Amino acid sequence: MAAAARVAPKDYFTPEEWNPLSTRSSWKGPAMLAHAWVVIGLAAAMAMAFPITIPLAVMIIGARQLGLAILMHDAAHGALHPNLKVNDWLGEYLTPGGLIQYRTYHLGHHKFAQQAEDPDLGLSAPFPITRVSLRRKIVRDLTGQTHFKQRWAPLFKRIGEKRPGESAPQLIWGFIKRRPRFFIGGAVTIALTAPFGFWWAWFVLWWLPSATWLPLVTRLRNIAEHACIPKDEPDPLRHARTTRASLLERIFLAPYYVNYHCEHHMFMHVPCYNLPRTHRLLRDKGVLSGMLTAPSYMDVMRMASSKPDRQDKGGSASPEERGVVQTVIQ
Repeated sequence: MAAAARVAPKDYFTPEEWNPLSTRSSWKGPAMLAHAWVVIGLAAAMAMAFPITIPLAVMIIGARQLGLAILMHDAAHGALHPNLKVNDWLGEYLTPGGLIQYRTYHLGHHKFAQQAEDPDLGLSAPFPITRVSLRRKIVRDLTGQTHFKQRWAPLFKRIGEKRPGESAPQLIWGFIKRRPRFFIGGAVTIALTAPFGFWWAWFVLWWLPSATWLPLVTRLRNIAEHACIPKDEPDPLRHARTTRASLLERIFLAPYYVNYHCEHHMFMHVPCYNLPRTHRLLRDKGVLSGMLTAPSYMDVMRMASSKPDRQDKGGSASPEERGVVQTVIQ
């Protein structure tokens, strides 16, 4: 079981350059968490005051839900706060949660990036796909089908295959107990907003974004990061892709510097807020030309869907949609 090739910071940076890049700030990580929640709150307030803006709010909130998952990912690397206990508390309780389990899983992805043992290899292995297939996946994401298959279909399947002595209410209660944040958070939000006539706010401004926009941007992020990279790629500068992101893409698709993924794989303990500076230093040193980069997300999508449509195999769900492959949002 061979680990993926790694790079050493000393091969690219002087100590004076590297130390600021790898230093964890005691306030930047918490400030980014606060930013995500404030944006979610402001977008929700906008939608409740002006219902015509609900579609815009769904996209903004869904992107910040991804942002919270990205910050939990930073916490998995110990990069959200210099104090590990504070880091883990922030990463567990102010993000989607499941930090410890995710950390174990995700560090395996870094150790074996694009190797047979990479637990995320199933996300990139099918690419390139056809344009027809990509359109189907986007439709499934935006209509909630991906969310249903990942989150709810296993419950209905379990009820349909219940064993002797098991009852549907018992299985449903077990399902609820395993997801306390979702159900308790929903109940509390409804209780707080219903007296003001906004009983629908949690359903439309939290659940709907998480069931539609979040699966879509998670998919596009996954594609941009590792799609069309050969299995067993030997070059550590090409295990992951950095994609240039416009302002609109940073708002709706790639928050908190997640687009600097090649730099993240090269130096996984650099906090996300230092990745742009890392990118600039590597560019100035002439390293960027050897790294895997893309000029835009649209360019990556075109490459990832470059398989001829005549080779399309129909509408089979991807491993991620079937819940076979973990993602940061699980």
